[in-house]
Amino acid sequence: MNTTLRLGLTSLRAHRRRFAGTFLAVFLGVAFLTGTLVMGDTLRASFGSMFGEATSGTDAVVRGADAITTPGEAQGVRRPVPASLAETIERVPGVAAAAPDIQGAGQLVGSDGKPVGGQGPPTLAGNWITDPGLNPYRIAEGRAPARSGEVVVNRGAAKKGGLKVGDTTTLRTPDPVRVTIVGLATFGGQDGMAQVTFTGMTTADAGKYLTARPGQAASIAVRAGPGVGRRQLVDRLTPVLPAGVEAITGQQSARENTDMISSQFLTVFTTFLLVFSGVALLVATFSIHNTFAIVVAQRTRENALLRALGAARRQVTTSALAEAAVVALAASLTGLAGGVGIAAGLQALFPAIGFPFPEGDLVIRTLSMVLPFAVGVLVCLGSALLPARRAGRTAPLAALRETAVGGSGASRPRAIAGAALGAAALAATLTGVLVTPSLWLAGTGALLALAAFVVLGPVAAGTAVRLLGGPLDRLRGVTGGLARRNAVRSPGRTAATASALMIGVAVVSLFTVFGASLKATMDQTVSRSFAGDVAVSTPSFGAGGSGLSPRLAPALQRLPEVDTAVGLGRGVAEVNGRGRALTVTDPVALARTFDLGAVTGSLRDLGRDGLALTRTEAARQHLRTGDTARLTFTDGRSETFTVRAVYGRSELAGDYVVTRSAWAPHRTQDSDGLIAVTFKSGVDADAGKAAVRKVAARYGNPEVQTRDEYARSSAGGIDMMLTLVYALLALAVVIALLGIANTLTLALHERTRELGLLRAVGQTRGQLRAMVRWESVLVAAFGTAGGLGLGTFLGWVLVKASDGAGDSAFTFALPPVRLAVILLVGLTAGALAALRPARRAGRLDILRAIGTE
Repeated sequence: MNTTLRLGLTSLRAHRRRFAGTFLAVFLGVAFLTGTLVMGDTLRASFGSMFGEATSGTDAVVRGADAITTPGEAQGVRRPVPASLAETIERVPGVAAAAPDIQGAGQLVGSDGKPVGGQGPPTLAGNWITDPGLNPYRIAEGRAPARSGEVVVNRGAAKKGGLKVGDTTTLRTPDPVRVTIVGLATFGGQDGMAQVTFTGMTTADAGKYLTARPGQAASIAVRAGPGVGRRQLVDRLTPVLPAGVEAITGQQSARENTDMISSQFLTVFTTFLLVFSGVALLVATFSIHNTFAIVVAQRTRENALLRALGAARRQVTTSALAEAAVVALAASLTGLAGGVGIAAGLQALFPAIGFPFPEGDLVIRTLSMVLPFAVGVLVCLGSALLPARRAGRTAPLAALRETAVGGSGASRPRAIAGAALGAAALAATLTGVLVTPSLWLAGTGALLALAAFVVLGPVAAGTAVRLLGGPLDRLRGVTGGLARRNAVRSPGRTAATASALMIGVAVVSLFTVFGASLKATMDQTVSRSFAGDVAVSTPSFGAGGSGLSPRLAPALQRLPEVDTAVGLGRGVAEVNGRGRALTVTDPVALARTFDLGAVTGSLRDLGRDGLALTRTEAARQHLRTGDTARLTFTDGRSETFTVRAVYGRSELAGDYVVTRSAWAPHRTQDSDGLIAVTFKSGVDADAGKAAVRKVAARYGNPEVQTRDEYARSSAGGIDMMLTLVYALLALAVVIALLGIANTLTLALHERTRELGLLRAVGQTRGQLRAMVRWESVLVAAFGTAGGLGLGTFLGWVLVKASDGAGDSAFTFALPPVRLAVILLVGLTAGALAALRPARRAGRLDILRAIGTE
């Protein structure tokens, strides 16, 4: 074993340049994976520490016991509690202080007139709790609010909005409220709770603007007296609480807040990054395998001599694996250090780009080190295993003859296996998309399709490269013809080299096609469902933003230019025990402004106890017109509603519709998410839009857009998502390019004598460099074309599977310009990957090259 290891190390030292690309591929993959895990651990620990510090003085929290959770939401809406309950709680033995915590949506308007935040994280407002032990915020500058109209805002929100102490601005609650900033606050020592904005008001103002009925609070914070533990305090509070109200420890509340941040952001974010780490490592696998396969093929005579001298197969195999192990260990250990550096860099970068990474030291857990290290070693050793076994099978007689380096790989069994995989992929995909809609089945088909592409690569490489390189004979003459023949010489190697790039391009194409389809779906949804001329909305995603004032739609309706102005509010309730989102609106005006499809029953007769729902939800709930449903609201009350209408489409209108009069007794903080406006006949579009904008300016200055502008802005987040995807996938493409460059370098090494002969018969250095570059471009073209085809197919599968698995209709769309750009980038990348190998080839000494064995 010592001799075997010594042979491997000696060979590695002698040919260390050959493994530079392998080292970099493993290093980059391990570094990205390590950085992702360390960053995730650090963020979780930092947020946990921040919440723990902020709520350290709160020993118990009293809140509604039940939450109504709608599909797609991690956190539900809880029943409010009476603010007067704080007085009862203060009389409980062992209670030092209790204060109602009133919370609602409140969005500040910055000094530039634009809303602060709302692009995802919530924009909150609440009462400023005077007891410093119960208030998670601390005054950092100025003072607490004392009079109506005075507020404290978190320092992060003030920085974003260009606001300071003494400024007067507007707070959307959603009704616009003029407020004066008298103080800036921190949360747990930070400028805010992540990107959440907070505005603290007086208790009277919070009760007036943030609740439907004064005297309600989201919860009550409780501080224990000396000698009373948190669990003991909860046990004392429970007997005095009314039905439907519970007490939990402050520690549990902080843990739930941390889990909320983790589930809504951190887990999704880190999973997103881990997926791309996996893609990068998968790409690296192909590059590493190709490198070792070429190295083993080049050493055929050397390995045969070892066998002739008495070395056993196992010794030759072990020697090759020893080289891979050394590369794997060195690259993985270096990758761990690089990953910690990436996490530290992100920790410093995030605040600069507007995301307040909580302060604190990096958290480096054992798993975050062991897992990437193990993955890096296994990927490298696994990729080298087959070439190492091939080296061990080298016959001793191979030392006595010239051996061809690199087989074609285009065998009949491979073609049969690839065809079988392709047929299975097609069957699974079509079944999961068209017959029995299933994301899992469609995903299985997609993985089989990827495997089929990889298996069939060497079979298709020769024909594909001949077709792609056909024009080179005419355009570049002998140089182009030689480049094409070199690329075709070993289809197996060409396919293996191109496979790494193919996977990266396939993932980029997949997201590009899916993003274009989402944008087309949104555009079609707005065009098909929204019949209005103008949309009034606030720029927000998810829980962000405060919404629109419910008084704005009636104000717009009074304009002489307006025929119909209908606001779409949102509520939640349990319908027959299942949490569902409600659209609160005027059903008659809704039908005039939105296309609801075929309607059964009458939308005019909903009244205070009527319900309208989509045909899909009616089938799911086994309801039809005339049936009754039990609705339980967040205030704890239940009422029986009668289904008076069933309509065809949900989309913008939602699945359930109730009137404002039906929602009014149960509402908390009322707001509209969208107001659709239709002009009277003959009204000029620009004049109507100007009239609407003038009225909207009095209600917090929300966005007023035409139907086309609204469709484009609704899809605006997709472009941001694609930009992030492209940036992350750049790592996979870089690894693929390292693989192409490494393969070319090794291929040129084995063709040294051939290149010398070409130079001897008159080929110039420039022609030699061009030949190498065009060979690289052909390999990249094969990989890029395959990736585009596979990515487009997988994008179609994802769109169709999402269409069948959900309630919304998805539209498949191909973005030809973006796909053409991807193709151009792939070809350019191939040319760039060849720069260094071509330059080295051009420097070859002719006589020394001809004399090479």
